Amino acid sequence: MLTHEQIRAAKLVDNCLKDKIILVTGAGDGIGRTVSLFYARYGATVLLLGRTQSKLETLYDEIEALGYATPAILPMDFAKATFAQMNELSLLIQKEFGYLDGIVHNAGILGALTPLEMYDPITFEEVMKINFTAPFMLTQALFGLLMEAKSASVIFTSSSVGAKPRAFWGAYALSKQGLEGMSDIFTQETQNHTTLRFNTINPGATRTNMRAHAFPGEDPNSLKTPEEIITPYIYLMTDDASGVKGQVIDCQPK
Repeated sequence: MLTHEQIRAAKLVDNCLKDKIILVTGAGDGIGRTVSLFYARYGATVLLLGRTQSKLETLYDEIEALGYATPAILPMDFAKATFAQMNELSLLIQKEFGYLDGIVHNAGILGALTPLEMYDPITFEEVMKINFTAPFMLTQALFGLLMEAKSASVIFTSSSVGAKPRAFWGAYALSKQGLEGMSDIFTQETQNHTTLRFNTINPGATRTNMRAHAFPGEDPNSLKTPEEIITPYIYLMTDDASGVKGQVIDCQPK
């Protein structure tokens, strides 16, 4: 298997995602938006899932204007989404495409930065629903479509506070730690008898709105942009990465 260093430095071939159908959650903003654009650039048909229709439409227009494969817009608010709605989404994708080559679970919210002792339970529940429960439900709902693909790839998004829980990061840190565990369990349950692969990416400190909210005093220009950390997101979706399973890949190792 490739080392994480080799994955970060992988040489990407034009059209390495040609004809792949890939769903990206949180596609309207930040890393999700950048990932969607790059997937389209490398040949994929991207299913743009997010809660803000206008942001998805802007991105759709951008991808169309660049002459890439026509994407699809899938508005869904994970805070309110039910398993039944996710199953409906699965039927929609089944009807339109017949299979799914990949999912990038990128949607997430920060919640509150406060001691657990004072953490508002309603906020806690919302963070866990969006960051942790929704990715589980969506993966389960789309599982059959992933199995229909030749070699489907699922990417979860973690954080430095997921690998090592950090004081005051509360539900966000716990949700990310949970996602790393979920990826591991899915890997153990599928690696020996399917071509499915589950991996987690920790983007590290990246210039996004979420980062700015978490660290308001930080100079955003000192951070890498999503474009600068994109390689593992693309490489893990290629057929060349079919042997990479159950890894947690840091885009910016310390």
